[in-house]
Amino acid sequence: MKHTFLFTVVLATTLLLAARVEAGPGHDHGAAVPVVAGPALPRFSTQSDLFEAVGVLGKEELVVFIDRAATNEPVLNATVALESGNVKAVGKFEAALGEYHFDGKPFQQTAVYPITLTIKAGNDNDLLSADLDVHGEEANTVSSSALPHTLQEHPVWLGAGLLTILAAVAALILFLKNKPRVKLRNGSAA
Repeated sequence: MKHTFLFTVVLATTLLLAARVEAGPGHDHGAAVPVVAGPALPRFSTQSDLFEAVGVLGKEELVVFIDRAATNEPVLNATVALESGNVKAVGKFEAALGEYHFDGKPFQQTAVYPITLTIKAGNDNDLLSADLDVHGEEANTVSSSALPHTLQEHPVWLGAGLLTILAAVAALILFLKNKPRVKLRNGSAA
């Protein structure tokens, strides 16, 4: 009887603490909290009925990936001309990577650059436009207050949870240790 009471108290305490547990940001299946691993490279994307294009600006070059809109297959060996303000250039196709390279130096200052791509691939010709939005380093950082909370910020709940688990294990051990044994017909105990 004494062990049943102890087991009931431990079970009730566990259930009460479990009922109080709340999901934190990113664990409640609601809107996801964005996670930033580091600064994102400036990029643009645009599409038409024929083509889809994505451009990524690195330190030295602007790399443009072009696919067919209908099939998503890469557009290889096309003539791709880029215009942005006074900048006019024809992309250099990199066959091993399936991408088009442009000089990235004209796009290094913080600004929004209008980009116009003229694509000639076989019998298909198209004009695509987008904006390349280049921010400074400060735009790519996130304050620590935007990051999700951890159990380290809730030591009371962590301690209560650990004590509850220890009490449940102790109660289970006591219950199993003092469990009455049933004698079988052949004289052995079960």
